[in-house]
Amino acid sequence: MNRLGIDIGRVIIAGGSDAGDTSFFSGDTAAMLRTPAVPGAFEAIARLVPLFSETWLVSKCGPRIQRRSVDWLLHHRFFERTGIPPAHVRFCLRRPEKAIHCADLGITYFVDDKPDVIAAITPVVPHRYLFKTWVATEAAVLRDLQAEGAAGVG
Repeated sequence: MNRLGIDIGRVIIAGGSDAGDTSFFSGDTAAMLRTPAVPGAFEAIARLVPLFSETWLVSKCGPRIQRRSVDWLLHHRFFERTGIPPAHVRFCLRRPEKAIHCADLGITYFVDDKPDVIAAITPVVPHRYLFKTWVATEAAVLRDLQAEGAAGVG
């Protein structure tokens, strides 16, 4: 059974210090909710979800950003639009801890924008994707699923 794991910040929710837009982190609630999605995220994720037995969001952040992340996902109807259950969200306080969640959940494919996370999950996740764009990431995941003969098997 293949399970997909996806980071949240700069993979689903755009902005953050790398992009110069810190409204998600330091703005008021209205500004935070206006933070856009990463281009193509909702559409690509919605196409990928049916190809996996489960899909999970696994993100590193403290309690305040955890609340903001969930509020943003709910406000933008992420769960409805992608088919991921709202209960399928895990948070950790340090990036290397994502490997613990991946092992616990049996994640076989993982998308993240941080090279140190990709390195940390290498022992437990066979298929890892350093995120740049959803067009490239979705194509890579589909290619690997097809090579494995797993596309359409959930």
